[in-house]
Amino acid sequence: MTPAPKAPRFPLALNRLPGPARAGAPSSAGAEVLRPQRPLQHAAEAASQASTPSGLGLDSAAVRQRMVQRLREQGLRCEPVLDALAQVERHRFVDSALATQAYEDTSLPIGLSQTISKPSVVGHMLALLFEGTYARTHGDLGRVLEIGSGCGYQAALLALLSRSVVSIERLRALHDKARANVAHQRRGDLRLVFGDGRVGHAPRAPYQAIIAAAGGDELPQSWLDQLDVGGRLVAPMHDSATGGQALMVVDRGPQGLSSRRLDAVHFVPLKSGTA
Repeated sequence: MTPAPKAPRFPLALNRLPGPARAGAPSSAGAEVLRPQRPLQHAAEAASQASTPSGLGLDSAAVRQRMVQRLREQGLRCEPVLDALAQVERHRFVDSALATQAYEDTSLPIGLSQTISKPSVVGHMLALLFEGTYARTHGDLGRVLEIGSGCGYQAALLALLSRSVVSIERLRALHDKARANVAHQRRGDLRLVFGDGRVGHAPRAPYQAIIAAAGGDELPQSWLDQLDVGGRLVAPMHDSATGGQALMVVDRGPQGLSSRRLDAVHFVPLKSGTA
């Protein structure tokens, strides 16, 4: 994925989303694959064996607060999201060689040609979810479906903002990495699933929030079917007018679905199957 231009300052009301998203990888065709998770203790053991940066002051809350303050100055005003960003230790989700850059507003590689998205991009998309009807009424995101776990950073944030999270990753190596990463600070009801994100996860539907880190020609019908009344979906989608992608926000009301197209974005293509 090619990084987008430097993010401009923007008020939340403008719904701007500059910056890159997590990169993709080749897919393998096939039916839905939702395989059982390995026991959590396996992930905890892997996490304990991972190299954790030390002596860099990265575990200091002040480091994260400085990042949050910069995002606030850029226009992010959703307090629950800002609080979550201040709590989750982003340096634990990147390679130790890149840990000193973890609290800069930049995307970083996480392996398999993938990246962890910029904090400003993550924060803005989560803030859009909080503008949905359910979140405004209840003060949290309810049940959440995340398409594309990546290294697990956004899943860890979602766990602080919701009642339960199902996060699906189609790349086995990234799924395993995310499980090891969230074991450091596992909180709330968070389920990581290895499978095809295009089909969603019907066993825990409906969801009050759905968020995706890859875009296709159209939103999968399974995502729309699994969106609850009062719920909101935020995902990139192909924009035929420009040939690129645009961020889509879809709300399900009592009378059905409504959608709006926001600014141009650049996410990896949505893939089927697992790899």
